[in-house]
Amino acid sequence: MKFELTIVQIFCHGNLITGKETRTAELVSQAIHSGFRFIDTACQPKHYNEAGVGEGWTTAAKELHLDRSDLFLQTKFTPFSGQDPNRLPYNPDDSLPDQVKTSLKVSLKNLQTTYLDSLVLHSPLHTLEETMSVWQTMESFVDDGKVKQLGISNCYDLDFFRSLYEQARVKPKVLQNRFHQETNFDTALRAFCKENGVTYQSFWTLTANRHALASPEIKEWSMRMDLTPQQLMFAFLMSLGYITPLSGTTSVKHMAHDVAIMERMEGGETFFADQDELRRFAQLLGMPML
Repeated sequence: MKFELTIVQIFCHGNLITGKETRTAELVSQAIHSGFRFIDTACQPKHYNEAGVGEGWTTAAKELHLDRSDLFLQTKFTPFSGQDPNRLPYNPDDSLPDQVKTSLKVSLKNLQTTYLDSLVLHSPLHTLEETMSVWQTMESFVDDGKVKQLGISNCYDLDFFRSLYEQARVKPKVLQNRFHQETNFDTALRAFCKENGVTYQSFWTLTANRHALASPEIKEWSMRMDLTPQQLMFAFLMSLGYITPLSGTTSVKHMAHDVAIMERMEGGETFFADQDELRRFAQLLGMPML
């Protein structure tokens, strides 16, 4: 089994500008030097510096003698409702299909690539009809060889996701959602993903579960395995076989920790002896089911 961790580059939220946006290229380069090969970003200037991601991966690839095929680049089309009206990557007066086409052109230019490994719809639109209009345009990119696979993010309604999946000609390969107790850890959605070969990408994975990871039992468990609680959390998710956790760290130390757990798992180490141990860890998180 191939275990994956994705470095996610989210550098500014709302009115809180941390200064990280100007460090995007540096941080992406550091992540690749640390061993990350899967990069997630978005064509959403409000929260992401997509061009910085492009600069970062190309710099690191040159220094490490990596080919484009050694990296997995995933970005998103963000509908108007999720954009800053003053920093739009497309003309809001254009039709939805044209907005999606322009966004792709901008992303390819920003990321300095001729194709994307994955293109994700950042969130459902107001109606299924509008969502399918965007999805069908994204499908045309797969037909043209500009995109290898499609996905959707911030979709927490099982009926909606099932309808999208059933109507789509090119089926979603990725569902990227916040992973926390308030949404019941997407139990029903994750079951659907598992049944249909959809990778569930978790974000907000550590932040939203900070209290559980600080519990005495998880601390003792991680120490026994020579891991940090955060590494054990990532090992748990990857052990389920269909979840890719997203790491948003800007710490080189934590980048190394993240890559180390993935490499140890790829080397054959197991951190959960059986399904009972996986279920016990899930209980400590508050997850009703695996």
